[in-house]
Amino acid sequence: MEKNVLGNNVITQIGVLVHDIEKTSQAYADFFGVEKPNWFWTDTVDVAQTEYRGSRSEARAKLAFFDMGSLQLELIEPDHEPSTWRESLDQNGEGFHHIAFGIKGMKEKIAVMEAGGMPLLQKGEYTGGRYAYLDSFKDLKVLIELLEND
Repeated sequence: MEKNVLGNNVITQIGVLVHDIEKTSQAYADFFGVEKPNWFWTDTVDVAQTEYRGSRSEARAKLAFFDMGSLQLELIEPDHEPSTWRESLDQNGEGFHHIAFGIKGMKEKIAVMEAGGMPLLQKGEYTGGRYAYLDSFKDLKVLIELLEND
């Protein structure tokens, strides 16, 4: 893979899988001494255009975000539809899921990473942008999420 394939080396987000977003977001709020953020559902598949392992997926998740300076902590409580979130929560339990990087040129970055042995696991749209999870675990021991904002 070419040097600095993402175009930057700044981690913008850490994702954590949880079973109970209310309980865990309150625990983080208490720990950090901040207000507990409201959680929200990801969009439905007709809006999010979610694909998991190459197939359309009805998967949704509750998300809550803590903005911690230059880094965002994302809590994720997935529903039971097929997704990288559900697969990881079922196989590994609660905890660390991904590190995310803001990028430009999503399709090109995915192609370069797949050519480098990091296949696309899941992708979708959100208001103002798109995301993709790549299976970088074999080499990097963590999933990489790409975030491209419009």
